[in-house]
Amino acid sequence: MPISGPIDIPEHVRELLEPASQSMVVDRRGSTVWDVQTVSGRRLAVKIGYPTPTHAWTAVAPAREAVILRGLIPEEVRYGEWRGGTWSAQPWREGESLFDRWQSCRATSGSPDLDDALACAVALSDLHDAGWAHGDVQPNHLIIGPHGTALIDVALARGEGEIPEAYDFRYRGCLVHYEAPEISKAVLHEGTAVPSREADIYALGASFFLSATGRRHVDYPDDAERAVQRQAIVDRPHRPVNVPGPLGGLIEQMMTRNPADRPTSGEVCVELRRDG
Repeated sequence: MPISGPIDIPEHVRELLEPASQSMVVDRRGSTVWDVQTVSGRRLAVKIGYPTPTHAWTAVAPAREAVILRGLIPEEVRYGEWRGGTWSAQPWREGESLFDRWQSCRATSGSPDLDDALACAVALSDLHDAGWAHGDVQPNHLIIGPHGTALIDVALARGEGEIPEAYDFRYRGCLVHYEAPEISKAVLHEGTAVPSREADIYALGASFFLSATGRRHVDYPDDAERAVQRQAIVDRPHRPVNVPGPLGGLIEQMMTRNPADRPTSGEVCVELRRDG
């Protein structure tokens, strides 16, 4: 049954985590995220998943992400269930999103910082090397901070590692502003798709493009239905890549329509190191 957010941290989760303070970061698409400082001094991102009228899978997404994170990061990750869905607690990643980081670049039409781009590519390459495709690469999931760069929100990832059946769900695409043509086509025709490293590369290129220019990779109406937007991605070429500096040519390669022609995440890192 659909539930209306935002959702407060359930009492049994509060007793486990012992928050000294909390502030809501976001509530959308079936997930309420809290920035929590515990009495022991830990800073956590606490996610409460719940079903929406259009998406039941959002209720189990926090637990699915936590299962994946336990195999990827050394820090403690906790998760469990509440009456409306699942919850998780993971280390807070301090920093700015790639989109916020490149605000001045958009304002001045300047060249993007290649060190930032490399840090994002390394984060994606590390995930790929661990045997996973992210499935939802976007600027707000790339956090550049004083202690490194993190690729967050891996709830849609597919790859190595077992996911409990109770927490698994089919992949139905990601935010279309960064979706590769082959993913959009599969979702339109089959209702589902398979995340891939190649699609992640396209999404990273589209993330670089939008963060640097403020424009989506393909032109479609803001108010169009999701299916119309996906059809535009399938039918139309991406916008001309007018990003100045060496990153522009690399984005062009990353967003080529044929997945096999895109560079790997490791090759993107090599190219950025050479140009940086």
